[in-house]
Amino acid sequence: MKNILLHIHDDDAQSDRVAVALDVARQTGGHLSCVQVTPVEAYAGDPYGGLFGMAALIDTIHDQQMALRLATEARLVGSGVAWDWRSQDGNVVETLIDQAMLADLVVLSQPVMGQRRGVRQPLAIVGDVVMYMRCPVLMVPQGAGRLDLAGPVVVAWNGSAEAAHALRLALPLLKRAEAVHLVEVSDDIPGLAAREAAQWLSRHGISADVHEWPAKGRRVSVALLHAAAELSASYIVMGAYGHSRLRETVLGGVTRELIASTNVPLLLAH
Repeated sequence: MKNILLHIHDDDAQSDRVAVALDVARQTGGHLSCVQVTPVEAYAGDPYGGLFGMAALIDTIHDQQMALRLATEARLVGSGVAWDWRSQDGNVVETLIDQAMLADLVVLSQPVMGQRRGVRQPLAIVGDVVMYMRCPVLMVPQGAGRLDLAGPVVVAWNGSAEAAHALRLALPLLKRAEAVHLVEVSDDIPGLAAREAAQWLSRHGISADVHEWPAKGRRVSVALLHAAAELSASYIVMGAYGHSRLRETVLGGVTRELIASTNVPLLLAH
């Protein structure tokens, strides 16, 4: 992963997001592109103060964005990672998708479920970005401030085209893992056998273990998280299931639940 796009936003998950992006860049020899988007259209309809009030508000927001940039750049300078900075006004999701045309990986944060007093929440954009992105998205969960690419990896496998696509896109990272575990939840919809995915990986020099993980009455997402914990996974790879309709993103249940509840980084591809 030589071209890594990092979303910059003033929220309480920013520090962990930067740390994980730097970990990936260091371990892959990658370049970090920091993309900071000011969603000025969100203030275009401000009824207070008219045009003058709106202009003053946008100036204040730009000042806050500059303060965040200076603080983040100070951290990046001593990181040992090559980086650049891109600041734009516009829609956050659309801008990230445009900027990621040549990205190998996009790093975002896990959305926070519900409102929490005193918490500056990361934007809940993972689902929208994944559905329109051509490269994988690495979602950093709350409190996960590091990522060891050499650790074990769990690949959620159900034989679908999305799972196969995610496996292909994750290949550069999987080659660095000490162990790759293909995990099938036994009551999931059958498709291409996991042994065929393991054979494909073997042709790329990766020896993968195949696990048929019993659901035992649990939801698929819960069974996958239990598998990740038991196998000490550094991160989970999975295909993002769902479809888009008139710009409304509809994610499959397993994808939604893992986005909401995972406590290890999640590599998603649609």
